[in-house]
Amino acid sequence: MSTTKSVSVNIKPLGDRVLIKHIDTEEEQSLGGIIIPDTAKEKPQEAEVVALGTGKKDDDGKAQPFDVKVGDKVIVSKYGGTEVKLDGEKYLLVREDDILAVVS
Repeated sequence: MSTTKSVSVNIKPLGDRVLIKHIDTEEEQSLGGIIIPDTAKEKPQEAEVVALGTGKKDDDGKAQPFDVKVGDKVIVSKYGGTEVKLDGEKYLLVREDDILAVVS
């Protein structure tokens, strides 16, 4: 059973945008013992949902509910989103469409 730590940030996404924080799952060294610099590493695709926007509007102007909730672990597309730095932490602002799956 995993526990999730609630993160409070001063960013409120708008529309169908979701604020996520990447989860580092990679080792600092390769199997051969070679240290890989941060600039050469691929961005992790697993992230935790930190905040949700107001939701996408339908034709009647009503907000549609999100398929994810705060605290969900998700897999996001590799090249989507906008990086945001706040209090020394890196976050990513993505559209809900850039979230590919929820990890259970």
